[in-house]
Amino acid sequence: MTMEVVLLGTGNPIPDRDRAGAATLVRAGGRTLLVDAGRAVCMRLVAVGVLPVMLDVVLLTHLHSDHICDLNDVVTTQWVMSPVPKTLRIIGPPRTTEVMSGLLDMLRPDIEYRLAHHDDLTWGPQTDIAEVTPGAVFDEGGLRVVAARTDHRPVEPTLGYRIEFEGHAVVLAGDTVPCAGLDELCRGADVYVQTVLRDDLVRMVPMQRFVDTIDYHSTVVQAAQTAARGGVRTLVLTHQIPTPGPGAADEWIGIAREHFAGEIVFGEDLTSISI
Repeated sequence: MTMEVVLLGTGNPIPDRDRAGAATLVRAGGRTLLVDAGRAVCMRLVAVGVLPVMLDVVLLTHLHSDHICDLNDVVTTQWVMSPVPKTLRIIGPPRTTEVMSGLLDMLRPDIEYRLAHHDDLTWGPQTDIAEVTPGAVFDEGGLRVVAARTDHRPVEPTLGYRIEFEGHAVVLAGDTVPCAGLDELCRGADVYVQTVLRDDLVRMVPMQRFVDTIDYHSTVVQAAQTAARGGVRTLVLTHQIPTPGPGAADEWIGIAREHFAGEIVFGEDLTSISI
C-alpha cells in the first residue's frame, strides 16, 4: 500500500445518525493528512486509529460550516493530549485566519479553565495557519500537495487538493461544480473524491434553499464526466445530497456508470481505498 484514503464523514449539512460530517483522511509516506473537519470528525479519526496529535496537517477546502464545524474539537483535543507544545498546521483558503481567530476566541474560557487546573499544561493551543492560493502548498518526505481553485460560488475562493506520493495521486475536490481547476487536479489521478448531488431528487424538495444547492455542487453525472475527462482510475462519491436511503448505492453508481468506465465507490463513513 502506497497511499490510503479513508472517508471519515460522508454526510451533508443535514444531520444523519449514520453519517458524520465532511472529512477525509489520507495516509502516505508516514504522513497523516486530514481534509476538512466536519461533524464528529474526532470520533471517526479514533475509529481508524488516529488521534489529533498524530496529524501532520489539516487541509481545508472551504469555510462552509459543515466542513469546519468540529475543527474546534481537533484543535482542543490535539492541545490537551500533547505532552509538550505541538503545533497544529492548518492550510486553507483566504479567511482561514479569520475563522481560526474566532474559533480561538470561542475557546478562550475553556483554555483559561484548563490552564488554571493543570500545572503541567503551561501553553495554549499552538497553530500554524497558512492561507494559500493555487500551487504547491505542502512538500515533505516525498509527499506533495497541490491546490487548485474550484468553483463553489458564492463561496469563494475554494480549493481542491491533489496529494501525490511515489507516482500516485489522490484528489480531494470538496464542494464544486466542474471547472478548469478541477480538471487540472484530476488529470491522471488514481483516486478522485467528489461531493455529489442528485439534482432529480433535490428538485422534488419543496424548499427553495435546498433547491439552491444544485447550482454549486457537482451532480453524479458531472462528477462521472470529470473523472472520465481526467482519465482517473477510481471515482469516489461522497457527501451525497440528498442523504441516500438504505440500498441506494447501486442506483447512484448506475447513474455514474453511464459516463465513466472506471471503478466507482459509493462512499459511506469509514470506507477505505488503498493504492
